Amino acid sequence: MDKKLEELQNRLKEAHLGGGVKRIERQHAQKKLTARERVMYLLDEGSFEEMGALVTHRTTDFGMEDQQFYGDGVITGYGTIHNRLVYVYAQDFTVFGGSLSETHAEKICKVMDLAVRVGAPVIGLNDSGGARIQEGVRSLGGYADIFYRNVQASGVVPQLSAIMGPCAGGAVYSPAMTDFILMVEETSYMFVTGPNVVKTVTNETVSSEELGGATTHAVKSGVAHRTASNDVVCLEDLRTLLSYLPQNNREKAPDLPYELDTEWREELGGIVPENPNKPYDMHEVIGGIIDSDSFFEIHKDYAENIITGFARLAGKSIGIVANQPMFLAGVLDSNSSRKAARFTRFCDSFNIPLLILVDVPGFLPGTDQEWSGIIMHGAKLLYALSEATVPRITVITRKAYGGAYDVMNSKHIGADLNYAWPGAEIAVMGAKGASEIIFRKEIKEAADPERELAEKEAAYAAKFANPYRAAKRGFIDEVIVPNETRRKLIKGFASLQNKEVAQPRRKHGNIPL
Repeated sequence: MDKKLEELQNRLKEAHLGGGVKRIERQHAQKKLTARERVMYLLDEGSFEEMGALVTHRTTDFGMEDQQFYGDGVITGYGTIHNRLVYVYAQDFTVFGGSLSETHAEKICKVMDLAVRVGAPVIGLNDSGGARIQEGVRSLGGYADIFYRNVQASGVVPQLSAIMGPCAGGAVYSPAMTDFILMVEETSYMFVTGPNVVKTVTNETVSSEELGGATTHAVKSGVAHRTASNDVVCLEDLRTLLSYLPQNNREKAPDLPYELDTEWREELGGIVPENPNKPYDMHEVIGGIIDSDSFFEIHKDYAENIITGFARLAGKSIGIVANQPMFLAGVLDSNSSRKAARFTRFCDSFNIPLLILVDVPGFLPGTDQEWSGIIMHGAKLLYALSEATVPRITVITRKAYGGAYDVMNSKHIGADLNYAWPGAEIAVMGAKGASEIIFRKEIKEAADPERELAEKEAAYAAKFANPYRAAKRGFIDEVIVPNETRRKLIKGFASLQNKEVAQPRRKHGNIPL
């Protein structure tokens, strides 16, 4: 028996070395943790239970039978984060460059199946050169098996992806179908075709970092939801993100202990400027409403005219969508609409209440926006909010003009509670633009057109540029003092915690993709 135990220990020791000491040193030289180090750092200490540690590939072509490594380039298993069960897989670049084989894919599929079966999040740590070309179509079939499971798990359990090295070709589609993608700056990249292929086909010269690095996908494409300066920060972000999420679509996110006070926030009263055209930072409004230092922003550097992220309100997890007057005056455009729609649908999938903070002058005009399909992209946000059945509360802090008023969680598309601050302007458009249209003839015939316009503008503003006409109609439930916003929201969400919505019978809707 002792010999058998010794044999087992030797095999496991070999498996723990992955591709060997030299390749591990090479990984460290590139400022990257190994796959096993990542798993151990991500999970609670001592909680990891590995599955498939002794799996090897089955390939005999191209001399592969002589190159056998236990684990076959991916570490899989389960453990806990904040004492809550998660399933995890981490591709090991020290073994065949982390390339995906048939057995490598089978290991990933096994933990994904278990995650769905027991209702626990699944986390993928990606660091792979792509399909293992020695296996041909079998490796491609392995990718498709994973893709199918991504779709089946979508909206059932949270799926998180961390790109911690290369991720190219077909490999990018699994992370793209997960809920959130985190990337590590300077050591990770994602693209469908690499720089060499781009050079051959389009004659463009571009580096891997420029083509698909973390900054590119965080700022330009929106593929990455967050970036981190190194592996450790990325793994810490994963742990933090999970703290806002439930285990599955049948549960709610865990609450943190919180003792209620008066919840009066003096700082909220002086954030919005008197001048309606002067910008302010909506992050200050968010900070004045939520529990201290609890905001975890999603897509921080992409479509900055809208803010999305998770926070806590009296210890409870909420999702926030907010126009940002500091960028493009907070208008809705194609990118911001998609960004907010995607975040809204995630929150609705996993029972996370939504707070919508509104200061929006409308949709961004111009040929670029119209030709890029702003009609369709704006409709995505409208569809997502109309479809959402989680508790939804809106606060209009300043402007809510035109169709953007409807789209930003108005009462008409199913919002539960709609508040407005006293300075809010709810109208088809701004007073100046409206006056130029309505009183065009009077202004043109006046002795002093500029004075006439100013008078008409003032009269229109007094009549329409306020929240009271909407309040008279019941479109606004209450006009509130900014300082009491936090208290109103805590009580409002508490009143909605048992909300139920009867849905029409259908297979699924057809969101305007």
